[in-house]
Amino acid sequence: MSEIAVRRLIEMFDAISSDIGAERDRLSELDGAIGDADHGITMAIGFSAVTSELARTDASSAELSSVMTAAASAFLNAVGASTGPLYATAFRRAAQALEGCDALDLGTCALLVQSIAPGIRERGKGQRGDKTMLDVWLPAADAAAQAIAAGKPADAFWADVTAAAQNGANATRSMVATKGRAARLGERSLGHMDPGAASAVLIIGAMARTLR
Repeated sequence: MSEIAVRRLIEMFDAISSDIGAERDRLSELDGAIGDADHGITMAIGFSAVTSELARTDASSAELSSVMTAAASAFLNAVGASTGPLYATAFRRAAQALEGCDALDLGTCALLVQSIAPGIRERGKGQRGDKTMLDVWLPAADAAAQAIAAGKPADAFWADVTAAAQNGANATRSMVATKGRAARLGERSLGHMDPGAASAVLIIGAMARTLR
């Protein structure tokens, strides 16, 4: 069972890398409006490094937690910018949450979504409303918890999580940035979607597609 789950988790990262790569230019354009115009490039480099590292994984002996730990290290080594430590910490928190799990059932998927947000918040010292990727990850985590509590099936679970993620990203357009380089723009950051929020939507979308 664990080998099948490990392969699915590796496939998830392959899908994330593919989706980020396909949207690289759009993400960088979003970043160009309020940042350094390199977010798409940075994310593509990071997840490409993750997939390269995980391609060497022996699924028959690996565990879900070790896959997340390997992803964290690969992303951090490839991306030196602020995004690197944020996602590396998030993936390490996910590794801790998945310790001992040997199947990617709905409860484990919920743990995965719910553990990433605290990792990002812990590292970035941010909160919802700061116009960052947390405006996607925190509502997605809440939606995951609520869907599990309501006993929803997989399709409804992921529909709720992805909808919360997209709504969170859309909401960043009406926010004034308080974190990162975008914070220097103040009121001029209004009207623009946060690029980190946009890439988080892509990540969650790829998760939903491969894990449901």
